[in-house]
Amino acid sequence: MIRVVVKESESIDKALKRFKKKLEKTRVLKDFRNRQFFTKPSVERRAEIIKAKYKQSKSN
Repeated sequence: MIRVVVKESESIDKALKRFKKKLEKTRVLKDFRNRQFFTKPSVERRAEIIKAKYKQSKSN
């Protein structure tokens, strides 16, 4: 569980920003989105290969 302690003089916006950064760092949201639906391992591998090819073409 992610906790953010809000100080007395701190604004809610800053505390929310810290919370979002912690959430992003722990990849909780990314894992949640990935688990919303099931994808077959073959489809995941194919997507990874396509992504790698795209990155490779961008670096050249």
